[in-house]
Amino acid sequence: MFAADCAQAEIHDPQLKAAYKACHDHLRSTSAEEFWCLQLMPPALRPACWALFAAHSLADDLADSTEGDGSQRLRAWREALDTDLRLGTSQDPVRQALVHTMWCWNLKTDAFDVTFTALEKDALRTAPAAATWQQWRTRSKDTNVPFLLLCLTMLRHAGLDIPLHLTRLDAYQRLSDGLFLTDSLTDLADDLSRGDITLPAEELHRFGTCETDLLQRRWTPAVQALISHLLDTAHTWLDQPRLWTGLPPGPAVVLRTGCTLYRARLHAAEKAGPALLQHAARPALAARLRVTGPGRLLAATTWRLFPLPELRTAPPPTRPVLPAPRVASPELLQPPEPHAGGARPPALPAERMPRHVAIIMDGNGRWATARGLPRNDGHKAGGKALVDVVHGAAEIGLPHLTVYLLSTENLEKRPPQEIDKLLTFAREQLESGDFLRYDVRIRWAGLPDGLPRDFVDLLRTNEMATEDRTGLTLTFCLNYGGRSELTQAADSLAGAARTGQLEGTRVSEHLLRSHLPLGDLPDVDLLWRTGGEQRISNFLPWHTAYAELLFTDKLWPDIDRRDLWEAVTEYTHRHRRYGAAPASQPVVPAQEMRLGTSG
Repeated sequence: MFAADCAQAEIHDPQLKAAYKACHDHLRSTSAEEFWCLQLMPPALRPACWALFAAHSLADDLADSTEGDGSQRLRAWREALDTDLRLGTSQDPVRQALVHTMWCWNLKTDAFDVTFTALEKDALRTAPAAATWQQWRTRSKDTNVPFLLLCLTMLRHAGLDIPLHLTRLDAYQRLSDGLFLTDSLTDLADDLSRGDITLPAEELHRFGTCETDLLQRRWTPAVQALISHLLDTAHTWLDQPRLWTGLPPGPAVVLRTGCTLYRARLHAAEKAGPALLQHAARPALAARLRVTGPGRLLAATTWRLFPLPELRTAPPPTRPVLPAPRVASPELLQPPEPHAGGARPPALPAERMPRHVAIIMDGNGRWATARGLPRNDGHKAGGKALVDVVHGAAEIGLPHLTVYLLSTENLEKRPPQEIDKLLTFAREQLESGDFLRYDVRIRWAGLPDGLPRDFVDLLRTNEMATEDRTGLTLTFCLNYGGRSELTQAADSLAGAARTGQLEGTRVSEHLLRSHLPLGDLPDVDLLWRTGGEQRISNFLPWHTAYAELLFTDKLWPDIDRRDLWEAVTEYTHRHRRYGAAPASQPVVPAQEMRLGTSG
C-alpha cells in the first residue's frame, strides 16, 4: 500500500521515499486514529498528509517532552525547517518529506508559525491553563486547526473546493471542539503525567472536581461525573451528520468515517473507567477495523468514481515560498516603531478619541505620474506610507483602522499588469510578517472571486494568526464594494428565510447587520480621503452612515503618521449630533484640510 501511494504521488526517488516512509511509520505507531483517517484521502495526497501530520506530531512531542528544554528543541527544529525550506531538502527524514510536500503543493508556512508559537508557549509553561471554554478553544485551534486547513488547501490545489456554508459556522466549531475534546479525554493520562490539566477549569468547578484529585489520579465521584459529562459532550459535538450532506462524495466519506473513528475512541474511554487516569484510551484493534475496513473500501470506491479534477504532484521548477517570520507570542510583541524623524503623537482627549477611522488612500497613480515614474512606483510608495500610518495609529491607541486597498471596480477596470503589481506589493507585505510582530489584528473585507487562490489563503492565514490580538484592528478592504457587501447581507437573509431560520417577517436593522460580512465591525467615526477628491466611492456604506467626513489634498504616498494625528485631532474638535438639532453652531479651527459634512 505504501509503495502504491508513493507511485500515485509520483514519488520515485529512493531517499525521498525513505523520508515519507519515516513519516508513515511514525504516524502509524504514535497516532493510529489520525493515520487511518488520512488513509481515506486520495492516494496521491496521502504521502503529503503523512508529512504534515508527522511534523505536527513530532513538534507536539518536542513541546511535551519532560527531558531537557522542550521549547529550545522545538525552536531549533523550527529554525532548521526554515533553512531546509530555503535549500529545498533536509538531512532529517520528516523535514525532508515536509519540505517536498510544501514545494509540491505550494503551501505557505503561516500554519507552522501559528502552531509552533502555541506549542512553544506550552513547552515554556507560559500559557495559562484554560479557565473557560473559549480559552480552551483558542488553544486547541491554534495548535491543531492550521494543519487541517493545509489539507483543505491541498484538496483545493488538486481541483476540489470544499464548500463551507456560512449558516453552519457554529456546527463546524462544535465539530472541531468534539475532535479536540476527544483528544484531551483519551490522552488525559499522558497530560496528567506531565502535571498538565487540559480541561477547562470552569467545568472542573462546575462539578466540584479538585485539581489535586486529577493530578493524583483519584477516581472520585466528582471526577467520574466530570468525565462522564465531557464524554457525552464530545459525543454530541461529533454527531452532526448534516455537516457532510452537501459535501463532495470523497470528503463526505472522509469526514463521516473520521467522526465514527473518533466516537470509537470515546467508547474506549467510557469502557476504561478509572483506568482512563492511568493510561491513554484507544479502541481495540477489532473495534477500529469495524470502522476503518468499510470506510477504506467506501473511500477507495468513491475516489475512483469521483476522481480529483486535476493533480500536480511533481515539484514545480521554481524556488519555494520562503517562510515568513514567526508570529510573536503576546508577551513578545513589539511596541510600534517610532517615527523616522522623531515626531511624537499629540496629547488627545481620551473621551473624544474616535473608535474607528476609515481611510480611502487616494493618489498613488497621480503621485507617480507627477514624478515621471510608473504607476507601480506610486503603489509601492503608498505601501510604505500605510505602514507608517499603522504604527501611528497604534501609538495613539486607535482601536480600529480600516483602509481601502482595492475596490471591485478597480479589479475590473484597471490594467491587469497594474493589479498584479499591486497584489504583489500586498503579498510581500503580508508574507514579510511585519504586522505580526506588533499587537495588530488583521482582518479582510472583500470577495475572493477574481483574486489568486494562494493570495486569499494568505489573507485568511494572517486573519487566523492574529485573531486573538487585542490592540489595533487593521481591516484591509480588498476587492471590496459597499453595494456588494449589502447584497451579500440580503442574500444571506433570504437564505435564512428559505431554510426557516428566521422567526417572524420583520427585518430589523440589527438583524440585517448580523448578516453583513463584517457586521461586528463598529461604525466608522471618521472617514478620511486623501488626494483631493470628495466622494466615498462605494466604501463602507453601512458603517459610515454617521461618520464625520474629512477630505485632504495631499496625495497618499506623501502621507505619514503625522497626517493621521492631524486628522484625529481635527475629529476631536467636531461636534457630532447624529441627526439632532445643534445647540449652537460650533467653531472649527481653520486647517489646511477641506472639511466634509458633519452628520
